[in-house]
Amino acid sequence: MMKVFCGRVNPTTGSVDWLEEDEHYDYHQEIARSSYADMLHDKDRNQKYYQGIRAAVQRVKERGQEAIVLDIGTGTGLLSMMAATAGADFCYAIEVFKPMAEAAVRIIQANGLSDKIKVINKHSTEVTVGSDGDMKQRANILITELFDTELIGEGALPSYEHAQRNLMQGRWEAVPHRATVYAQLVESRRMWGWNKLFPLQMDSVDIRPPLAMQSCPGTLSVCDVQLGQMSPSDFTKLSDILCVFRVDFSQQVNSYAVSHPVHFTPIASGAAQVILSWWDIDMDPEGKITCSMKPSWMYPASQSVPWRDHWMQCVYFLPEERPVKEGEELCLTGHQDDYCVWYTLTEPRSSESPTMYRLGGVEVTSLLYNCGDTGSIPATAPLQKVSELDQVPLDRPACQCGAHITWNRTRFGELNDQHRMELYRDALRKVLTPSCVCLCVSDGSLLPFLAHSVGTAQLFQTNELGDKIQVLQKSPAGITAADLHDKKISALIGEPFFTTSLLPWHNLYFWYSRTALSDRLTRDFTVLPLRASLYVLAVEFKDLWRIRSPCGICEGFDVSIMDEMIKDSLNFRESQEAEPHPLWEYPCRALSDPTKVMTFDFREPVPTEDMKSEGSFNLVRSGESHGVVLWMEYQLTEDISLSTGLLCASEEVGECQWYPHSKQGVYFFSSVLDPQSAPTHGFKSVTYLLTFDPKLGDIRMCFTQVS
Repeated sequence: MMKVFCGRVNPTTGSVDWLEEDEHYDYHQEIARSSYADMLHDKDRNQKYYQGIRAAVQRVKERGQEAIVLDIGTGTGLLSMMAATAGADFCYAIEVFKPMAEAAVRIIQANGLSDKIKVINKHSTEVTVGSDGDMKQRANILITELFDTELIGEGALPSYEHAQRNLMQGRWEAVPHRATVYAQLVESRRMWGWNKLFPLQMDSVDIRPPLAMQSCPGTLSVCDVQLGQMSPSDFTKLSDILCVFRVDFSQQVNSYAVSHPVHFTPIASGAAQVILSWWDIDMDPEGKITCSMKPSWMYPASQSVPWRDHWMQCVYFLPEERPVKEGEELCLTGHQDDYCVWYTLTEPRSSESPTMYRLGGVEVTSLLYNCGDTGSIPATAPLQKVSELDQVPLDRPACQCGAHITWNRTRFGELNDQHRMELYRDALRKVLTPSCVCLCVSDGSLLPFLAHSVGTAQLFQTNELGDKIQVLQKSPAGITAADLHDKKISALIGEPFFTTSLLPWHNLYFWYSRTALSDRLTRDFTVLPLRASLYVLAVEFKDLWRIRSPCGICEGFDVSIMDEMIKDSLNFRESQEAEPHPLWEYPCRALSDPTKVMTFDFREPVPTEDMKSEGSFNLVRSGESHGVVLWMEYQLTEDISLSTGLLCASEEVGECQWYPHSKQGVYFFSSVLDPQSAPTHGFKSVTYLLTFDPKLGDIRMCFTQVS
């Protein structure tokens, strides 16, 4: 088998590593970390698609026509197999990812449906129709699953537009039939803090962000979260749930930019900051078969909430905060182009009556639907065609201050965490003196403010501290005596935080920086943090385990070939690695007590030999043992520490609260990846073997459950 050399920036050591990889390494990465398993486990989605497909085939048959299906983005071929079983005469299943297309062929064959389904390994825009084409004839049933959390972010509209114009007959059925996007205006300091840097209040001093940062609209990228895990105390509803726009997939779709103004009156006074948004898809024209992405708080207590990770809910940020008063008339406008959605809030113009928005590429007039608490809009509501409006170019909002490019949403939240910053302030007071030479090694950190310095040039000027610091745009290894004015560093500080870090131990780049700076440090230098400790905890996940669990049979179809593909790719490497997840979004129970398994002493340089840790810990609660969570705890001083993982676990059931500003590492047990190999319950302890390789800056790990 051929090997290839791959150059990668090592997030822990900071070096560029040239690694010899198998030629199929990228393919295995794609499969191992895909969402295929998550989608196959989404019973609500699968059942609704199956019902909608049966109904669409029946409608075509009742017209006396052959049912010819076009399935774009077929993946495992599941939806095409549903169509063939529902009575479709023939299905064309398009899949651009070659390994997935090959798997679909095998899965379809294993289910005995090869004579009714043709898999086409192309992008849908490259498919041809004709006697010598990929499709012998145009289709009259269009089945797709091209959606992301934002609905249109994966290019659904251009794909629909092309397929409807070039691959479909003059009249077609679509599954789903339509999509409806909803929005709700809220005030939320927590979520607003994911997009704006707040003034930092320290004793009698406020550190202020520059005006350019305060007025910057931020980036256009949607913030997708499991809104059901947000506490009701984290936001105040300022509007009812509003219908922003619909897309009817049974009519010609257009992908050009358009705005959808919606008039409404606030239900409460407050600061308008954030838009919460989600969508529903109706699988049939009557809207009787609906798959909803609404957050869990909208479900009645008696109804189970479908869990899915491939579709969540959206958080959008208004360009600027705006005070609103209960009862005043306002206009929330949802703007969309072919890939993105964004919102603005304005006073309504008198000419905007009635509300105008585009449905399936046609401008329509409609009553403003107040969705109330149910979030439902009549699927058969009357729509009246009007003359097409002029298309107005829309400018996407873009970051102008640089901060939204440098910091992601969770980093904004971390910098706005007042309690966290107070811990650093108290720690710095213990280690710094007025005469010390202090060097901060962290990306975009505010620690220099707390050490009577600042973090970025704009912030320097805003807080009149530009003459008291020096920004060294160098790697630690490149810092010279001249950079330090021939002085030695007496205090080395860091959070640590680095934008390249994905897993908790990637921030050990701080340790490598300290080692590279050894010759620049005074003999009695102070370092903050003093050390980092790696902790582990055995957990039972409520739902997250599904993303790595094989499916076997899905709606009556054998998809075990896909399971084997994922298993093989995980065994290629990933099954022995942890993967990053923001666990505040994924409920779990602690089955063990947190256990410290490894400590990294920043007062000493990085060792040259491997560090090993071996041992075991007991399970103190019963439950389904799905995996181990790993995180770092930083000892800022001997009596001040900061955890980036578990904050607390309830004594009785072990419900966990997690640090919300970073991802934790998750190692899934083999019993989750391969249920046939071992059960997930009945264990008494977990053994571990961890090896930190200082050359690679990585941790090899193995966890084993013991009965």
